Amino acid sequence: MPFTELPIEKAFTLLEPGPVTLVTTSEHGRNNIMTITWHMVMDFTPKIAMETGPWNYSFGALMRTKECAVCIPAVDLAEKAVSIGCCSGSDTDKFKKFALTPLPAHSIGAPLIGECVACIECRVLDYIEEHGIFVLTGIRAYTNCERKERRTFHAKGDGTFSVDGAALDMRSLMAGKLPPGV
Repeated sequence: MPFTELPIEKAFTLLEPGPVTLVTTSEHGRNNIMTITWHMVMDFTPKIAMETGPWNYSFGALMRTKECAVCIPAVDLAEKAVSIGCCSGSDTDKFKKFALTPLPAHSIGAPLIGECVACIECRVLDYIEEHGIFVLTGIRAYTNCERKERRTFHAKGDGTFSVDGAALDMRSLMAGKLPPGV
């Protein structure tokens, strides 16, 4: 048999989603950023599932304001993104500490991050407490066309990351499955 069994507690590392995201919140004029790697798109609509809980300082603001921005950093921000996830917004102004630019969003109070490749303004549709899952709906999306570095990076769940590489174009094979305009 060509397979070696992996301990079941490491199975999540086979499916750990990506790309790494920086999720911003704002409450009472105080902006914050949390690093999130546990997320997924739910369908071809702008629905996103994201897992977090009370251990994250941003959790309270997300529960109360019901909005956030999901921002996607490129690989040149990898060290900052990981470091953001290793400190708390309760005692740290992460925008200042990591020299990131908060930009005003159009439809929500949470800021966009100027250095990111893309940002999605989101509202909370639901919170599934038993699993710590927020269901978000994207209401506006942006891409940063001035950004030269566009490769994103993906957590493997064990402290290592992979970086986007060459793209495979399989659009002709998937033409009947893609929604219009994609």
